[in-house]
Amino acid sequence: MINVNNVSMRFNLGIEKGFSIKQGFINFFDPKKHKNRKELKKRNTFWALQDISFQVKKGEVIGLIGSNGAGKSTLLKVVSGVMKPTKGSVEVNGVISPMIELGAGFDDELTARENIFLNGAILGYQKEFLEKRFDEIVEFSELKDFLDVPIKNFSSGMVAKLAFSIATIVDPEILIVDEILSVGDIKFQEKSKNKMLEMIRGGTTVLYVSHSIESIRELCDRVIWLEHGKIIKIGKTKEICNEYYKKQMGREYKEKGKA
Repeated sequence: MINVNNVSMRFNLGIEKGFSIKQGFINFFDPKKHKNRKELKKRNTFWALQDISFQVKKGEVIGLIGSNGAGKSTLLKVVSGVMKPTKGSVEVNGVISPMIELGAGFDDELTARENIFLNGAILGYQKEFLEKRFDEIVEFSELKDFLDVPIKNFSSGMVAKLAFSIATIVDPEILIVDEILSVGDIKFQEKSKNKMLEMIRGGTTVLYVSHSIESIRELCDRVIWLEHGKIIKIGKTKEICNEYYKKQMGREYKEKGKA
């Protein structure tokens, strides 16, 4: 269903100073400065992903774990088609519903009612479909009393609730999820988890990023462990989660010892 083949993703960190014709002329006749510029250009390059390869079968739920900056969210964006990899390729057979940055397609000046149709259109839903499912979206979001309020006055939790309710109004073939089960209050978190479990039981293929090892254990069939843009291990959920947890706890104790 998903084939990721030798994918690498490079970013420019933007730390290099502006360049001018005058500066270029000076650098040309000054070997030391020319060398320093080359070194700066090299430091300016950051590889968020390096030679990533894996396959996901239909109906599988794959968890992505790793420290902050490991490349998890970048990988989801590459698989979703939001970003084009610098190297390698991604093959996806099925319609993707990405839940990576909830609320990214909202207009702060518009009301919740208006944003349901705006965000729904961005996700590819027809107006007639949204009108038919409007009450269902509102009921799930628990925002009935705030429909005509501009979302610039919403809390981040309220925005996330609305976005999640729109994104999950249909059962997609492939669900790309980045930390969305932590949005809203405890009650909504439980509702979000149940909705995702319902999708999984319906055969939806899922790529799921979370810092919650417990939710990874509960939901995922296999786990991919990333660090510094590279795959450390791929394997059964229990095995990889246990090893990752021990590694993280060992690192935490070392850091406390240095403090």
